[in-house]
Amino acid sequence: MNEAGGARVPGPDLEGRHVLVTGASRGIGRGIAERAAALGAEVTLAARDGEALEEARAAIEAAGGTAGAAVADATDAGQVEKLVAAADVRSTLWACVHAVGGNRTGETLNYAVEDLDKLLALNVRSTFCVLREVGRRLVPRGDGGRLVAVSSQMGSVGYPGRAAYCASKAAVDGMVRALAVEWAPRGVTVNALAPTFVETEMTRPMLEDPLFRAEVLGRIPIGRLGEVDEVAAAATFLIGPESGLITGTVLPVDGGWTAW
Repeated sequence: MNEAGGARVPGPDLEGRHVLVTGASRGIGRGIAERAAALGAEVTLAARDGEALEEARAAIEAAGGTAGAAVADATDAGQVEKLVAAADVRSTLWACVHAVGGNRTGETLNYAVEDLDKLLALNVRSTFCVLREVGRRLVPRGDGGRLVAVSSQMGSVGYPGRAAYCASKAAVDGMVRALAVEWAPRGVTVNALAPTFVETEMTRPMLEDPLFRAEVLGRIPIGRLGEVDEVAAAATFLIGPESGLITGTVLPVDGGWTAW
C-alpha cells in the first residue's frame, strides 16, 4: 500500500501487519498511527478520549487506511487486558507503540507527592501494563514482534522543575532494556524513542512562553523543535521488518540535545 491520500509515503512495508497504538487520539500517538496506516498496517487506536479517538480513526480511514478504535485507560491493568485481547482476536497483533504519557512540572521542594504518584502511573505503570499484556500475546508465539515505548530525552538528562518527569522516563528506559533482554530469545524486540520537545497540544502551552521556548531551542544543536512526523518515522522504522537486530535501544530523536 504505502499510500495515503494518493501520495506515496516512504518507509518500511507494514502491509498485513496489525499494530496497536496507545495514546493515539492526538499528538505523537496519532501521528504514529497515521503513518503506520499509510505504510499498510492495520491499526488499532486506543486512548481515553473517545471523541478524539473516533476523529483520528475516521481520518485514517478517509486517507485510505484501515483502523479500529477502542477507549481504554492504559493505567488500568484490567482495561489493558481487555483492549489487547480484543485487538488480537480481531487480527493477530504484530506490534505495539505505547505513546501514552504526560508531565506535571514543578519545583521539587514544593512538589506534591500526589502529583508524583499520578505521573508515575501515567508514564511508568501504563508502560508496564501495555508492554506486559502485548508481550503475553507475542512471546509465547515465538514468531517475533515489535514493541516500542515513547519515552523522552529527559530520561537521559536532567532539567529544572522536572525531577518527577525525568525519573519516570528513566524508568521507562530501564524497563525497555530489561524486557528486550528477557524477550529477545523469542524474537520480540523492545525499544524506546526519546524525542526532544515537539509542539503538540500537551507542550504548546509551555512553549508559548517566549523565554522557555528560547531556552529549549538553545539546547537543541539543530536549532529547532521536533516534528510529529519525525518521531512517527522513527517509530515505524522500529516496528518494521528491517529493525530485527535492534533491541534494548533508546533512540534519541532530539536534534542533538543529549549529545552535548
